[in-house]
Amino acid sequence: MNLALLGFIMIVVFMALIMSKKMSALVALILVPTVFAIIGGFYNGIGEHMLEGLKQVAPTGMMLIFAILYFGIMIDAGLFDPVINVIIKAVKGDPLKITIGTVILASLVALDGDGTTTFIITVTAMLPLYRKVGMNPYILAALALLSIGVMNMTPWGGPTARAISALQTTTEEVFTPIIPVMAAGILFALGVAYYFGVKERKRVGIADHLTMSLDDMHLHPDGKSNDENALLRPKLVWVNALLTILLLYALITEFLPIPVLFMCGFAVAVLINYPNIALQSERIKAHAPNVLAVVSLVFASGIFTGVMNGTKMVDAMATALVNIVPASMGDHFAVITALLSMPFTYFMANDPYYYGILPILAESASQFGITKAEMARASILGQPVHVLSPLYAAGYLLVGMLGIDYGENQKFALKWAIGSSVFMIVVAIILGVIPL
Repeated sequence: MNLALLGFIMIVVFMALIMSKKMSALVALILVPTVFAIIGGFYNGIGEHMLEGLKQVAPTGMMLIFAILYFGIMIDAGLFDPVINVIIKAVKGDPLKITIGTVILASLVALDGDGTTTFIITVTAMLPLYRKVGMNPYILAALALLSIGVMNMTPWGGPTARAISALQTTTEEVFTPIIPVMAAGILFALGVAYYFGVKERKRVGIADHLTMSLDDMHLHPDGKSNDENALLRPKLVWVNALLTILLLYALITEFLPIPVLFMCGFAVAVLINYPNIALQSERIKAHAPNVLAVVSLVFASGIFTGVMNGTKMVDAMATALVNIVPASMGDHFAVITALLSMPFTYFMANDPYYYGILPILAESASQFGITKAEMARASILGQPVHVLSPLYAAGYLLVGMLGIDYGENQKFALKWAIGSSVFMIVVAIILGVIPL
């Protein structure tokens, strides 16, 4: 069977299984690529491919383990409670204000370009409100994903930096013109938030009485009972805030590898807030279910990635997609690239796309007078769809914290993610950021 066709069928089968709930994402990520690798005749090297994939995701898995533990400790200690109380007082139980606030908060937090911290802080702040008012948690997930999908286009977010380095352009050439397009992406997210807010307002109404604090709500930020007030560390709020700011600064400046930073941050945080060894052990056990739910999916995605890369399915799929572009469409290569960036960054990681596929597309486009900078801009417009990819590790953290189904979240959010990318592509064309 043609390798590209095998790869496309595998993606379709995987998506069908998880969206129809015939398999959980964890099981499908392991079994589907294994079966298709065997069908393709790659059984001799399948073990090596899987191990290679696991090696690739191991740093991400370690990062998530200690990121969840770090922010879990900060949530236990009450670091985010003042911010959450301000939000509660501002939204006053109105679903429309809650959805708008979700996008604003997620977009601001996402300025650091990291999905993990964005989801942890956004869910910590907003989930108690969604639960108290009776709102659909899938809306929270969709709005957070739309926000990070746009903010991930900042140079320090990853994709833009990869596009700039792969095509040897500059930040000024690529990122500066894309800023108004990103603003349009956030406006789209706010529009979706307005739609859901009005819809939820009609469904659950406005809780006019919801003007109380977290203590009055009897809810801990993670949605659990708030009876264990002994865990709160109000006197250490500024110490914890400073530690978190320093950690985020170190992440942005790449002072140390990200997994190492979170490991060190967690060790310092738990020692400062809970010096008692028995209490430390208790807090780690309390957050263990979240860790297991998220990290098991990350390592399962390593199997998926390893098989895709090791069997060269991903290369064959990329080549097939590039080859379907007829020469007569060459003048529209930037728009085609922008549209292709959605499926490309969905079924493959950012590195192989930006360092492997984008240079090929850019070389072809240069024959039609399209610059590398324009191609780089086009290539990042599919990021709202990328953050729903099964290869996007922070997505597992989001569904794990919300306690929602991965496949159901794909069905709920994917159309809005595609809409966000298409809207930004249209705006980019109108503004001349990419040529039509």
